[in-house]
Amino acid sequence: MRLVLADDEHLVRGALRAILGAEPDIEVVGEATSGSEAVSLVRELRPDVVLMDVRMPETDGIRATELILGAPDVVAGDRAAPRVLVVTTFENDSYVYEALRAGAHGFLLKRATAEELVAGVRLIARGDSLLFPAALRSLAAHHARADRAGALRRRLTGREAEVLRLMAEGLTNTEIAGRMAIGQATAKTHVAAVLAKLEARDRTQAVIAAYEHGFVTPGGASTG
Repeated sequence: MRLVLADDEHLVRGALRAILGAEPDIEVVGEATSGSEAVSLVRELRPDVVLMDVRMPETDGIRATELILGAPDVVAGDRAAPRVLVVTTFENDSYVYEALRAGAHGFLLKRATAEELVAGVRLIARGDSLLFPAALRSLAAHHARADRAGALRRRLTGREAEVLRLMAEGLTNTEIAGRMAIGQATAKTHVAAVLAKLEARDRTQAVIAAYEHGFVTPGGASTG
């Protein structure tokens, strides 16, 4: 797994490099001190994962995420666009929410343990999303649009609506299957249908849409 670190604090980058670089399956191939530098390194090095601080000079982590995931020259060729994992000091930082809306695949707190950091990077690298439902609900409270819940609900079947609610709780496909007493393949099919109908690139984008439309309230219940 090839990894780029983007953080303007030297000590933070050093700590991240020491922890992640010690893992046999992770190679830190580059370090950036700003969002613009992170974009340049991604274009040059084509990493698998970018560990992105959201508050950086010149170009912040939000804009850098947009450029990395939306630039044609990044996704061209045999390698797909890298996965972006946001790191932040405060879980209720509005920058985190904006980074997720920009396409980041999850976020992790800087106070996370070494084990949590390594596990989070591996989770993102294999295509999953790293979300914390309680923190996301708090962030989404400032963006929810309850009047649009009905419109979103009408785009989903009853099963798909239930799947979206469980996705917002942070459940995996396996856990959704268990909760709904359905097969894993069926759960995966429902998740794919939800993503397609919401025009979401991944689970993170689907959950963001659910909160912004008020379909899932900050208190955790679905509406509509």
